[in-house]
Amino acid sequence: MSYQDQRDLIHAGQGFIAALDQSGGSTPKALAAYGVDAAAFSSDAEMFDMIHAMRSRIVQSPDFTGAKVLGAILFEDTMDREFGGQPAPQYLWQQRGVVPFLKVDKGLQDTAEDVQLLKPMPDLDSVLQRAAALGIFGTKMRSVIHGANRAGISQIVAQQFEIGAQIIAQGLIPILEPEVSITISDKAEAENLLCDAILNHLDALPTDQTVMLKLTLPETANLYSRLCQHPRVLSVVALSGGYSRAEANARLSQNSKMIASFSRALSNDLRANQSEAEFDKVLGVAVDKIYNASMSKTAKSQAA
Repeated sequence: MSYQDQRDLIHAGQGFIAALDQSGGSTPKALAAYGVDAAAFSSDAEMFDMIHAMRSRIVQSPDFTGAKVLGAILFEDTMDREFGGQPAPQYLWQQRGVVPFLKVDKGLQDTAEDVQLLKPMPDLDSVLQRAAALGIFGTKMRSVIHGANRAGISQIVAQQFEIGAQIIAQGLIPILEPEVSITISDKAEAENLLCDAILNHLDALPTDQTVMLKLTLPETANLYSRLCQHPRVLSVVALSGGYSRAEANARLSQNSKMIASFSRALSNDLRANQSEAEFDKVLGVAVDKIYNASMSKTAKSQAA
C-alpha cells in the first residue's frame, strides 16, 4: 500500500488516531498513571525504556489495528526504536495497518497574550527528512490557547501554518494543533476566534497543499464543521484535553465530522502490573469506546 492509500485511509475517517507521543516533560506523569513510580527509574534513558515498553504493549495488543485505529502519533524517541523487531513506523503500517505520525514540536514558550507559542525548531528539516525515510506519513505540533485574545490567537494560528508549510515542503502532512485549554472561562469565545483565524489561513493555502487539524472538543457542537469540509483539510481530529474518556467520547459524539485523537483517554485504565490478557481486555474496551464515539458522529455526518 502506498502514500495515497494512507492518505485515503485518513481522509475516510473510519476510526481514530491514537496519541502515543508523550515527550520528556510528560513521560513521568504518563508512567505514574500506568503504575510506574518515579523511583523505578534513575535516568532519562531508563524512563524512556519504560515508556517504550508500555507503548510496545499497546501497539502489539490484538485490538490495536487499522480496523479501528487509523493512525498513531509517536514521540521522536519512539520513531527511532523498534516494535516487534522492526523500525516502529514500519511495524505500525506493515504489521498493524496503522498510519504513523511524528510529534515534532520542542515544547512551549512562556505565555504571552494568553497563548503559548511553539519553541523554535532549528533542526526541523533534518528531523522531517529522517522521518520520511523511516516511513512517517505526517507530523503533529501543539501550542496552547489560554484565553479569548484575538491577537494571541492570530499569532498562534499564523505560526502553526508557517511551520506547516515547512513540513509540507518535505512531503509530509502536518497536523496543526492549537489547543484551547478546557479550564478557561471564555473557552467558547476563544474557539470562535480560533475557527475564524484557521479558516482565513485555509482559504489562503495553495490548492496543492493539505493540512490536518487537531482541536479541543468545542463548547458549541459542530463549530468546526466548516473546517472539516474545507478542501485544504484532510481530516479534523479531536484531543481529549484532560476530559475523562466518558466525557470526551460524549462530546465527540456531538461533533459530527471530527474523529478522536486521544492519549490519556486511551491509556487511562492500563497498568504495568496487568497480565497480558487483562491488559488486552482493558485496551480493547478503550479502543471500542473511542472508535464507537468517532463512528457515531461519522454516521451522523454522512446522513447530514
